[in-house]
Order: sequence, then C-alpha cells, then structure tokens
Amino acid sequence: MGATAHGTTPYYFIPAPSKWPLVGSISMLFFMIGMSGMVNDAAHSPYTTAIGLAILAYMFFGWFGEVIRESETGMYSQRVDASFRWSMGWFIFSEVMFFAAFFGALFYARAIAMPWLGDLDHRAVLWPDFSAQWPNTGPANLVEKFQTMGPFWIPTINTALLLTSGVTLTIAHHALREDHRQKAILWLAATVGLGAIFLGFQIYEYMHAYSDLNLKMTSGIFGATFYMLTGFHGFHVFLGAVMLAVVLYRLTQGHFKPENHFAFEAAAWYWHFVDVVWLGLYVVVYWL
Repeated sequence: MGATAHGTTPYYFIPAPSKWPLVGSISMLFFMIGMSGMVNDAAHSPYTTAIGLAILAYMFFGWFGEVIRESETGMYSQRVDASFRWSMGWFIFSEVMFFAAFFGALFYARAIAMPWLGDLDHRAVLWPDFSAQWPNTGPANLVEKFQTMGPFWIPTINTALLLTSGVTLTIAHHALREDHRQKAILWLAATVGLGAIFLGFQIYEYMHAYSDLNLKMTSGIFGATFYMLTGFHGFHVFLGAVMLAVVLYRLTQGHFKPENHFAFEAAAWYWHFVDVVWLGLYVVVYWL
C-alpha cells in the first residue's frame, strides 16, 4: 500500500460506496438456504449452494481486485496501512479463539468428562462394563471398533513440511525486503508447493483412516474431535496456500516494494499461525 500524503498533512483514504458487501450478503443467503436444504434432503440444495459459492467467488475476485488497484495506484496512506494491520491481527485472533474452542472440547471430553463418568455408579447410571478410557466407544459400545491415528509417519512428515514451509516463507520475505524479487518468487513458490504437498498427504491420511482404521466422524467423541480439528486445519492450510498463491502472482506482476508489501506480510502472518496450530494438533491429537 502506498504511503501518500497531500502536502505535509497525513490523510485517510475513504473509498467510494461499494456494491461488494451487498454481493457478499446475497451469496451468504444462497449458501445458507442451500446448506439448510442439504441437511433436510431438499432437491434444490446442490444448485442453491453452488450459486452461493459462485457469487462468493465473484465477490472475492471483484473486491480484492479493487483493493489491489487502489493500493497499486498509491491511494493508501500509512493510516490505512495501520488499519489493515489491526484488522488482520484481530482476524487471526478470532481464528485463535476458533481453534481454542475445539481444543477445549477435546480437553473437556478427555480430561474432565471421561474421568467423571468413570467415578459414577456404572450399573445404576451407565452400563455395567463401562471403562473410562480414551478413546471411548460410546454408550454400551455402540460405536464401531476403530483404531486411532498415530504420529508415524504421515503426521510427522506433514509436520516437517509445514515447518520447512515456514522457513522458505521467511527467506522469501527477507528477499523481498532486500529487493531480490526473483529470489522471493522462488522461495514463495516453494512455500506454496509445500502447502500443496501437505494437503495431498492429509487426503491420503484420511483415506487410510477411513478404509484401514475404520476411523470416521461417527467414531464417538474421538472421531468427531479428530476430524473437526485436523479437517478445519487442513481447510486453513488451503486458504493460506491460496492467499500465498495470489501474493506469488502479484510478485510476478511487479507488485510490492521492499518497504511496502503488507499483503505479503498478512499472508505470511496467517501461514505462520497455521504452522503453530499444527504443532499443537501434532502433540495433542497424535501423540497424547
């Protein structure tokens, strides 16, 4: 974003009235109706959901394209830059709270609810052969038998991939700050590639868990928390990779300057956040 000022007086850019918030609201309406219909087996649900997603994609391309044009034409001042930084910081904080809720659910089920159930009179309250162990097969062992996913080898490989991607992204950032554009492009492309490989391994992991370990979303509280935590993290890796890919494309088009490249920094913040969340998942979900 450009640090432009009128004379010596700092200013704050105020954009013209925009249609994009309305477009986003319409997309969310279609998406909500479609997902509600999908839960209730409505015939229209696939089409309504697809329309909502298509409108959402249109909004993203249009709105972000408009912001990029404003940035590249020097319409943003340092005050706008500060606003973007605060906004991205609060967005990442909301994501921290999002994952904290799922980590909290796992902790509550495993460390609080399970021991408490073990202290009850099984015959009077639960069932005679209840065992307060993790993972649990649910009421009266109605959950199908399954195996847990250990740390070797796919989760460990994925950990190495994400940690390496954090290093390559940092190298790319330093290269951009030193005005070595080709070097930045090379290392950022490597980061996007590592993220894509991570997702490929996670897809393979899910196939293995479902077919070989019989580990499903219906596998009690363990299956639910396993897929919610790892699945949402995988979705965030996908989003982060898309963000970095857009930044990579902009780099190849000559965007960003060594002293002015917040879009790169914002995507990097998000990617490092994804790395940290994975380390927590790796320890809590796969090792403990």
